[in-house]
Amino acid sequence: MSDARLLSVLIPAVGGQGGGVLLEWIVDAALADGLQVHGTSIPGVAQRTGSTTYYVELFTEPDSGAEPPAFSLYPVPGALDVLLAPEFLEIGRMIELGFPSPDRTTIIASTHRLYSIHEKIATGRGVYPIEDLHAAARAFSMTLYAFDALALAREHGTEANAVLLGALAGSGVLPIRVDAYRDAIRAKGVQVAANLRGFDAGLAVATQLRGTAEAGAGSSARNGTRSEPAPAPASAGPQTAAAADPALERRMAEFPAELRPTLETAIARLVDYQDRRYVERYLERLRPFAGDPELARVVARHLAVWMTYEDAIRVAQLKTRASRFERIRREKGALRGEIVVTDFLKPDLDEIYGILPHRLVAPFARWAERRWPHGRPAFGQHVKTTTVLGYLRVWMLTLLRPLRPISHRAHEEHARMDQWLTALARCAGWDKALALEVARGAQLVKGYGDVRRRMRAHLDRLLASVLRAAECEGANGGGFEASRELAARYRVLVLQGPDGEARAAALAERVLTRLAAADRAGALASLADA
Repeated sequence: MSDARLLSVLIPAVGGQGGGVLLEWIVDAALADGLQVHGTSIPGVAQRTGSTTYYVELFTEPDSGAEPPAFSLYPVPGALDVLLAPEFLEIGRMIELGFPSPDRTTIIASTHRLYSIHEKIATGRGVYPIEDLHAAARAFSMTLYAFDALALAREHGTEANAVLLGALAGSGVLPIRVDAYRDAIRAKGVQVAANLRGFDAGLAVATQLRGTAEAGAGSSARNGTRSEPAPAPASAGPQTAAAADPALERRMAEFPAELRPTLETAIARLVDYQDRRYVERYLERLRPFAGDPELARVVARHLAVWMTYEDAIRVAQLKTRASRFERIRREKGALRGEIVVTDFLKPDLDEIYGILPHRLVAPFARWAERRWPHGRPAFGQHVKTTTVLGYLRVWMLTLLRPLRPISHRAHEEHARMDQWLTALARCAGWDKALALEVARGAQLVKGYGDVRRRMRAHLDRLLASVLRAAECEGANGGGFEASRELAARYRVLVLQGPDGEARAAALAERVLTRLAAADRAGALASLADA
């Protein structure tokens, strides 16, 4: 085969991203240019419980009298020429399998994320850091083209696979004419106009990035990294709720200047959620911590999130907003014509009676707790919110918003907020670092139904355990190191998921037993081993 060689292209996919169509476009374009090419696919299970990959090999010498090449059905680790990733985490999966090489591989990837099952089920922050993915992509590529193909596709009313095909053409890494790619799209005969728009958009981005890198801008010392620049900070938007209300502006002025960005965001969120009086309640709760800007910032953030808990009223408010339907139309490219939106709702008993007045439903709530201690009955329903009756069925819940402050759910949530703030003030009097860890404990309050009940119970246990540990340490006069570590470790373990929850409860029990026996060293050892 003389100097001619095979070029390999690997397309890892999540499923439902048009990877098979992308494979066929590349094969058809190569055939149109007279190249010998072979494409294969290894289907898997979607959502990353299995791998779905598409693989192309093409002979760089046009079809002539040369000896026919022997094509492979699967890429060789370390010998890959092009990695074409429709989603950014797929790069990490391919690196783990050893396919890309910094001496050979050109990586073309969309930087948008479709979160994996493992990222979604984590109680805490389970999303893989995008910075680490960027670093890995740079380290394992000879050249990197990284940009948000999904956003570009939505902008042009097409799909990301067409945009990535254009980026592949613009990179020039394969010896295929640009018009051959366009002819392959036309030959396929599916959404030709939209796919050509996407192809041209991807081609323009890759050509621009390639030209910028070749001109010496944006190139790294190790490889030719060509990625879109980070977006500029958003300019100041319209007046915030605080700026529009002189009284709220005066109240904000009572707090340290460092808190202003956090307070502006919090106040806008609280006004949208309830009303101005609700903001006053928030600021009054925050006032005792205003003397310490670092602590106040943590409390302000978590308190605002907690006070805007998502009850049935809030869910109805968000699901019936005009902006939501506009966003769905824009994302699906259905700017004209009718769309059908079906909301899958499954409220449990607590969420249903939780929006009613506390005095009215408190006896029933106590009975329900005894009757179903391990989970309340739930009522699944499918509501088409783009129909008149379906929309009204959900929208009418928003009319209960004025009654929210006296609802049973509000009574329960605000009682726990006060409990947290009381414990926080007590810890602040002992040790600032301890107070910060207790403030961060509010991260545990999240979710719906059984999950939220379980997480609230964990916050109760964290507060009780940390206060008891701090009392023991204070009585022995040895500082509050064990209490701080217990608050931090308990929170981290619970946020790891159900297995971590059991370990957190056992850890709290061990540490308290040690501290009660005046064995502070043993308590710290238990925390270090956790």
